Amino acid sequence: MLGFRTLAATILLIVGSAAQADTTVENVRIWAENDRTRVVLDLSNPVDHTIFTLRAPDRIVIDLEDSRLARALADLPAGAGSVRSIRSAVRADGELRVVLDLNEVVRSRSFTVAPNSSYGDRLVIDLQHSGNLQAVRHASDAYTPGRDIVVAIDPGHGGHDPGAVGEGRTREKDVVLAIGRALAARINAEDGMRAILIRDGDSYVDHWRRIQIARDARADLFISIHADAVDDRRPRGTTVYALSLQGASDEAARQLAERENAAVGGVSLEDKDDVLASVLLDLSQNAAISASMDVGGDVIRALGRVGQTHRNTVQTAGFIVLKSPDLPSILVETGFISNPAEERNLRSRDYQRELADAILSGVREYFYENPPPDTRIAMLARQEPVRQLRHVIARGDTLSEIAERYNVSASAIRRANRLSGDTIRVGQTLSIPVYSGG
Repeated sequence: MLGFRTLAATILLIVGSAAQADTTVENVRIWAENDRTRVVLDLSNPVDHTIFTLRAPDRIVIDLEDSRLARALADLPAGAGSVRSIRSAVRADGELRVVLDLNEVVRSRSFTVAPNSSYGDRLVIDLQHSGNLQAVRHASDAYTPGRDIVVAIDPGHGGHDPGAVGEGRTREKDVVLAIGRALAARINAEDGMRAILIRDGDSYVDHWRRIQIARDARADLFISIHADAVDDRRPRGTTVYALSLQGASDEAARQLAERENAAVGGVSLEDKDDVLASVLLDLSQNAAISASMDVGGDVIRALGRVGQTHRNTVQTAGFIVLKSPDLPSILVETGFISNPAEERNLRSRDYQRELADAILSGVREYFYENPPPDTRIAMLARQEPVRQLRHVIARGDTLSEIAERYNVSASAIRRANRLSGDTIRVGQTLSIPVYSGG
């Protein structure tokens, strides 16, 4: 079972000097679960903020415009998870500064949440231990080191539901099944990865059943494949979606309402009170959304190297197939079947293979950066290279293409060359790590 351990501490706050500030930080809440820590600032109003990281010592700094703390600080707990302690001060310009002193190096993500029936406006800061960044998964009772990463591939529509139909009578259900099969073949050829197809024929599978098949297979990632269509023939390009926060909130409410049948990470919600069940769902869903956004970003960047993107960043929506609370999930719109040129592309076996290669490239990039610790890919990532090759960059080279050429991950090349991103220049010499068995 997934070891959910929640530490909750309510931190009472000191009175700030800006008595007339527009926004009051009314409370701070903190939880820790495995390698993730969440800090929530309850606000009287929405607030603009900036967040940045400082080193030596490690800390996260959050500056809130025209804000103040609510009341006197009582006993400050030692913190939870990655956070050793929390402190605050009002700066000369009137900004409230909140500092999270850290126990370890983390990656941070912050976002604001609108009021709901239980809470007002909130600023959420999610911290993830950077030495073990990984997708949420269903942990099995039996720990199996060296297991394959499981990717569930969901070709949309099927059977009586053809999906969108182009002017040339190309049916979405046929195109996405062909792309899904190509992607599954490529994933199954990867060392340390395994694919399952939600449908491998012309059959219709209910949306919730698609999610359940992936969860029953203990998937690490769920990829739903579709093709876009609109009335206008001009739009074209690929888009990647993750679950929106609103969609997550809706699903959390549904799961709580049906608690006798609901579980997250293998942990039943049936015997939990409303507050604890809500916290478990919230932590799990937002960790899954965070992972979905990250893998989606890698995939859309890889798709951008194949052809035009309709949106070059991950979009969010409330698609049903993205709503598993503990399974990172993305939906890939492979192009506009309503655009005649893209319809022809989507019918092409070569283009279908190019799309599958690009999706795999993004998935590989994500999992080599964030391997679940009990997987073969995590073991491969920890290997020391047996030798280094040299590659001189030529015009047109990209880091991902170089990685594919030498059968290593782009992240391994970045580590070997101390690169902070994917920017390379013509004439630059890269060290290419070569691993045993690779």
